[in-house]
Amino acid sequence: TVNCLDQHVEKSPNRVALIWERDEPGTAVHVTYRELLDLTCRLANTLKKYGIQKGDKVAIYMSVSPLSVAAMLACTRIGAVHNVVFAGFSADSLAGRIMDSGCKAVITYNQGVRGGRIIELKMTVDEAVKNCPSIEHIFVAQRTNNKVQMGDHDIPLEEEMAKAASVCTPESMDSEDMLFMLYTSGSTGKPKGIVHTQAGYLLYAAVTHKYVFDYQQGDVFGCVADIGWITGHSYVVYGPLCNGATSVLFESTPVYPDPGRYWEVVQRLKINQFYGAPTAIRLLLNYGDEWVKKYDRSSLKTLGSVGEPINNEAWQWLYHVVGEGRCTLVDTWWQTETGGICIAPRPSEEKAEIVPAMAMRPFFGIVPVLMDENGKVIEGNDVSGALCIAQPWPGMARTIYGDDQRFVDAYFKAYPGYYFTGDGAYRTKKGYYQITGRMDDVINISGHRLGTAEIEDAMADHPEVPETAVIGYPHKIKGEGAFAFIVLKEQTAHTDRIKEELKTIVASKIAKYAVPDHILVVKRLPKTRSGKIMRRLLKKVVTEQSSNMGDITTLDDPSVVKEILHAYQKYKEE
Repeated sequence: TVNCLDQHVEKSPNRVALIWERDEPGTAVHVTYRELLDLTCRLANTLKKYGIQKGDKVAIYMSVSPLSVAAMLACTRIGAVHNVVFAGFSADSLAGRIMDSGCKAVITYNQGVRGGRIIELKMTVDEAVKNCPSIEHIFVAQRTNNKVQMGDHDIPLEEEMAKAASVCTPESMDSEDMLFMLYTSGSTGKPKGIVHTQAGYLLYAAVTHKYVFDYQQGDVFGCVADIGWITGHSYVVYGPLCNGATSVLFESTPVYPDPGRYWEVVQRLKINQFYGAPTAIRLLLNYGDEWVKKYDRSSLKTLGSVGEPINNEAWQWLYHVVGEGRCTLVDTWWQTETGGICIAPRPSEEKAEIVPAMAMRPFFGIVPVLMDENGKVIEGNDVSGALCIAQPWPGMARTIYGDDQRFVDAYFKAYPGYYFTGDGAYRTKKGYYQITGRMDDVINISGHRLGTAEIEDAMADHPEVPETAVIGYPHKIKGEGAFAFIVLKEQTAHTDRIKEELKTIVASKIAKYAVPDHILVVKRLPKTRSGKIMRRLLKKVVTEQSSNMGDITTLDDPSVVKEILHAYQKYKEE
């Protein structure tokens, strides 16, 4: 926090640190570095008063706001470890993350506001902590004027902060002490708590923020990501604040109150760098150009894309329509595990070419390699393989919390001596990198990373559904959607009811965005002789490449493919 706050308060206390673009249109709140330090210290002293100490874990379940940023920095200041959980996650997801990390407290709001709707945050926290004996206190801030139930654990946050001292001496930390943990999906059912440490992470977030976006002092940096994701950690909070930037906090949605919201905000706040997700761009492009052209975007210098590979159509629209062909567009590739941007078109030589929809150039110190099936490095250009990184870099994750072995297995076992990203990539004739997508059972829905096993595990709780298999398929807006194949215990007329129940289970166990778009009932699933489901074949059926099924010699019973194809065709006709 000294790097993010105190150093700037000493030099320029009245510089604006955060501009909170609240859900209610046109009601931006400006917070200076001095004010943010005051908020942070009061919150830190409140945590200390209630027994939070260096090394303790604190869950943050809040919508994007100056107070949620102060909550992160308050933990950092006293050496506690924050665990931000996206405020769209269900009570079950929140409870799982609290239990796995052993959090002592939760910081939340009474309610959240998004797209004109009220989100019951405190109610969700109450539901979650019923099963979390480690929680000693819940700190509740007020986002709306509505009363919520307060119990013995519950502490009104603003009231306590008003009584607290506005000075809090920062805890002295080692460069490799834990800074935060953040859960992300893997290819098995249980999300993993990725651990980032103090010095390397902050350095990497700050340097990438400065050089990838060409951030200049005085610019207004607009990253519209939620703080519940790594993008919000690195490019809303830590990177910009370490660089003394003015960072926009976007609480709303791209289509509230109308599809011009982003561009109206760009005009009103005079945003210079705009960093967002391809899924939002694909959504907005369907509404036409007039919503963009209605507003003055002349302040924009750099546009950025994050969360999934951007498709060509969305890239062209962002570049030509939003950026009027005069802004640098950086398609950035990185992961929760990398801490910051690893491959992007900038920094580079001045005016160096940018190929549409391609991440292109590794950042300083990043050494990408492509590997073949036999674990050998693929030399030369115009080649594809598994994307690995050959040398450590400051921002890399240090472990999975409580499970060092899973960390080693997930990232360092497939290609010994290399970090395996889980992604495939193509190296062009000129030596640039293009990300081609995940190589494991992980899908990307609207930029949300999700293991298909998580959805399967949730659906497996239904008493009438003994078997499920979930795959990703191309979706026009979301990038990928989930397609579920299910086997029922007995032939039943109640398939529609069961499908609805399955959707409800997935929403309550994970989150609404995880609910499959399609659920197809089949008699059985394609399996190998050892009983492993061959999801690859299901993917071929859904993407209509069934003429080319590849190697099916390991299939237990090849006739299952025809069966599923027939069921799929019938489903499509209906």
